Amino acid sequence: MVGAVQGAGVVVTGAAGGIGAALARRFAAEGARVVVNDLDAGRAEAVAAEIGGIAVPGDASAVVAEARDALGGTVDVYCANAGLGSGGSEAAAEEVWASAWDVNVMAHVRAAHALLPAWLERGSGRFVSTVSAAGLLTMIGAAPYSVTKHGAYAFAEWLSLTYRHRGIKVHAICPQGVRTDMLAATGSAGDVVLRPTAIEPEDVADALFKGMAEDRFLILPHPEVAGFYRARATDPDRWLTSMNHLQQKWEEIR
Repeated sequence: MVGAVQGAGVVVTGAAGGIGAALARRFAAEGARVVVNDLDAGRAEAVAAEIGGIAVPGDASAVVAEARDALGGTVDVYCANAGLGSGGSEAAAEEVWASAWDVNVMAHVRAAHALLPAWLERGSGRFVSTVSAAGLLTMIGAAPYSVTKHGAYAFAEWLSLTYRHRGIKVHAICPQGVRTDMLAATGSAGDVVLRPTAIEPEDVADALFKGMAEDRFLILPHPEVAGFYRARATDPDRWLTSMNHLQQKWEEIR
């Protein structure tokens, strides 16, 4: 995979920690020129200094132009990694739903809108969407997160089917629990569903690079998610009953 990213201009949003920082470190280790984006300017600058990258702090929805300039005019790989792990039910505040939609879905749409004209003109470009297994399945106790991650997955899928014949490569990363601040914030719901099989952020980066080498759209750092996804599709009522059992288990302990 080194040849594919050696010297490439890479942008990673939400890269001050967790999966984003692991992706930034891995791309830099493979010889890429990496822009580290995050709302937390101090942490973004620390990661950039560590890997010899360029910090471009700020809102992930509006980073493309500045990142492109920082990379000398060309973005080759864009990792739409910034996300909100918004919990709650249908009763979550409108602002919670709106923020989750804006960060987890619309930031990806805006980035693609800014990137695609140049990518289509030259016939190449790689869009990496950090989704979640929740985007394929769901997550108890987190309606805004689950719904918007479904949206993020749907958008990545749409990008791939629409532009793959024009040289655009798209990857959707869908891990379950990853040992990050976001996992820590899931509380008892995360304890029930995610923590027992949680992996390290570096494992997610490894899975992405393996998937890029194999030219796969769907990246599953937890391979068992494929079986859960298949069960959901082939017998949704049985799958929903199984998930409801997890919901009941969670209700007993929270």
